[in-house]
Amino acid sequence: MFALFTFAPMIKLIIWGIIIYLIYKFVFELVVPVSKAASQMQDKIKEMQQTQQQQTQQQTTFQTKSNTSSHKDDYIDYEEVK
Repeated sequence: MFALFTFAPMIKLIIWGIIIYLIYKFVFELVVPVSKAASQMQDKIKEMQQTQQQQTQQQTTFQTKSNTSSHKDDYIDYEEVK
């Protein structure tokens, strides 16, 4: 009976050790990789948005340049054929 009381704290310590180990495994094998992947996806989305904004800016500047130059070329000189 005396031996049972001395093993109780040891069993609690082992159970707490197993629980802490399982929590550690869960955090570093599931939570950390998922958070890293999420942050990488956010970075990629930001890069894509930036490139899209740059492309739209380039298109608008190209369109404004082509619109200003087309006004000069609107009139075509022609001769009437009889």
